[in-house]
Amino acid sequence: MFAIAILASFLAGVTIVVSRIINANLAQKIGLLQGTFFNYIVGLIFAFFFLIINKEPLRITNHSLGSIPVWAYFGGLFGVVVVMLQSYISHKIPSFNLTLLIFIGQLFMGIAIDYFTLHQLSIGKVIGGIFVLAGLIYNLILDQKKNEEILE
Repeated sequence: MFAIAILASFLAGVTIVVSRIINANLAQKIGLLQGTFFNYIVGLIFAFFFLIINKEPLRITNHSLGSIPVWAYFGGLFGVVVVMLQSYISHKIPSFNLTLLIFIGQLFMGIAIDYFTLHQLSIGKVIGGIFVLAGLIYNLILDQKKNEEILE
């Protein structure tokens, strides 16, 4: 079961990068807002399709909706912001660097959330994040020097 979770996590990562490129290409062709809109329309259609073929009963009641904190419904808003930001910057930053920058942002946000919600601070994770950031900066410096040598 653990191997399936690892494989699913890997495939989720691949899907995120591929989706980002597809969304950025669509946004370049039809515009950022329109691309984001169609991304979510197509996603809604497929979510509805999966809901139908799943055959699991849909249990939405006023009680269940009311018992969920209001902030929990803002995931879709954050999703729209993520798609728009990634579509905007995908053609400005190499995919490898963008993936690392997003990962670093997620890593440090995860550390902050754990600190404020669980009152835990993992020094190992902070140091690991700093190493990843340092590696990215080092790679960017090497790329910059390589580009300068090519131009000379």
